[in-house]
Amino acid sequence: MDSPAESPKGTTGDASAGPEGSEGAQGSDTAGRALAAPTAPDGRRSAGPPVPVTGTERHGMFGQHGSGDTSGYGGLITAPYVPVPAERPYGGWFDDLADRLADAMAARSIPGSAISQVSVEHGEITLAVPREHLVSLLWTLRDDPGLRFELASSISGVDYGIGVPRRLHVVYELTSMTWRRRIRLEVAVDVDDATVPSAVGVYPTADWHEREIWDMFGIVFSGHPGLTRILMPDDWDGHPQRKDYPLGGIPVEYKGAEIPPPDERRRYG
Repeated sequence: MDSPAESPKGTTGDASAGPEGSEGAQGSDTAGRALAAPTAPDGRRSAGPPVPVTGTERHGMFGQHGSGDTSGYGGLITAPYVPVPAERPYGGWFDDLADRLADAMAARSIPGSAISQVSVEHGEITLAVPREHLVSLLWTLRDDPGLRFELASSISGVDYGIGVPRRLHVVYELTSMTWRRRIRLEVAVDVDDATVPSAVGVYPTADWHEREIWDMFGIVFSGHPGLTRILMPDDWDGHPQRKDYPLGGIPVEYKGAEIPPPDERRRYG
């Protein structure tokens, strides 16, 4: 059996079959418009609103010198990276998905601006979504017969570091067990306005994922039935997986000895 995450190679059988009464490659003029890049008045494609940098310069990992950090975090520099917006044709079943999603969005009066960017890399497709359209898109992706993304297999948080616009991201990995497909949705917010609508009403298992993201990254999920910490104590101060959280957390007491965080320890060798 093919893996749901298999890279597209031409038109797949499940992509061409589609639900009853529809074809895989829909040739209507309206199909796919919601997922196409906007066009400027002069006829050229517009890149649309700027997409935040997904990555920032980092210092760390192995071989670092001049620090008391014994964890190895302090030597590697990674350049910022922004995924390139993809244009049609995306290849494989991605174009069929784009057509079906565009038609489903039109049927539900969801504007094309609900998808701000489409990226295709490493055999995977990612849709950048403004938070105000997140829930309506999730309902569409779950319930439309030609989409059927019944499972939210993972919801996770990311912090791309200080100085990056909209540095906090929530990433939704959706799986269609009907069509054996996987897609990714990504929502980006600022630290000062870190609020995203809860997906619990659409995918009940999002309850635990969103609690962990709140606990580790401090992203508030509005409408969540019980947004409390799930890993740290209720009275814990801060969110440990944010990039500006102190490395190593707090000093640890072990058999009467105080062990400082890794970035404050003595360097050996």
